[in-house]
Amino acid sequence: MTSLAFDVLARLQGKTLATAESCTGGGIGEALTAVPGASNVFKGGIISYCNEIKQKLLNVPDTMLEEFGAVSAPVAEAMAKGARIALDADIAVSVTGLAGPSADEFGNPVGTVFVGYADGEKILSRRFLFSGDRDRIREQAIEAALLLILENV
Repeated sequence: MTSLAFDVLARLQGKTLATAESCTGGGIGEALTAVPGASNVFKGGIISYCNEIKQKLLNVPDTMLEEFGAVSAPVAEAMAKGARIALDADIAVSVTGLAGPSADEFGNPVGTVFVGYADGEKILSRRFLFSGDRDRIREQAIEAALLLILENV
């Protein structure tokens, strides 16, 4: 993961990055800050493990959470946009998903993860269905988030 984080930070030189993490619990930030010099790019992150924090710190509308659920494309996109604004960054990435032990009330099975991306021009998200135990799902989500950044800068 360190080489992927290194690639992200190298590609983003001259820009700033923020994160909004739910199921990864700060894992993206951990991967980035393991690289010396990360502070030149990485501004910080918001761990929004519960909906209240998604609403209060990332400005995810409660109506969106009620309609689509926390594990959804609209919420991942809103989280990325909210992190970008809250941390005044050029780019933000977000992760929201189900690492286990159970599915959610919206029919998403364990392993469902949405990764969001926002910059000054676009906001997008991708849906993934990862397999493995809780730790493996989280690792795959972190990797997917870093790869989504590389694909869009």
